[in-house]
Amino acid sequence: MYTGIVYTKISLVKHNQKAGITSLFFILPETISEGLVVGASVAINGVCLTVSSLMGSMMSCDIIQETRKKTNLELLSVGDDVHFERSAKVTDEIGGHILSGHVYGTAKISSIIENKDSGKEIRFSVPVTWMKYILEKGFIAIDGCSLTVVSPNTEKGEFSVCFIPHTLENTLFGTRKVGDLVNVEIDAQTQAIVSTVESFLLQHKINI
Repeated sequence: MYTGIVYTKISLVKHNQKAGITSLFFILPETISEGLVVGASVAINGVCLTVSSLMGSMMSCDIIQETRKKTNLELLSVGDDVHFERSAKVTDEIGGHILSGHVYGTAKISSIIENKDSGKEIRFSVPVTWMKYILEKGFIAIDGCSLTVVSPNTEKGEFSVCFIPHTLENTLFGTRKVGDLVNVEIDAQTQAIVSTVESFLLQHKINI
């Protein structure tokens, strides 16, 4: 489980592919590596991965075909930064919302509106079928960041998120460009409520 509060960015230093598995290697600062062990869960751009090796300050995680297909991790090149979050402890502050790290798929950045005083509004394009879960002022996780939905357009399959300067400075959203793919995790509680209501309406043959 994760909180959606990204405390740092780390860089990909190399990647190896063998027998359908891609191993991603990152350098970790000491401030976040203390106590980390092989087998621990970490979030890379919001994707829950297992630490497969630790060699000094270097950590590796393995991704399989399903992860490559569903996320933007396959697109990483050596030198690229990613969002990093360690799994939450019971005593941690939940500053965002509870995330599982099970990414739904990717969204494409369709437009960016810059405002020097208040940051940026970034608009994302997703499959229309996702929009029943993406609600005005609802939670959504993008590349592992807990964010709030603004101006969803169900017909077009689009929604926006507004980013304050602090978030832009401390995450990858400050350098994201139109056309970039980002990982999306739909809020699990919203999914459960929508699916339950749909099932009830179908079972009782209620049309709304």
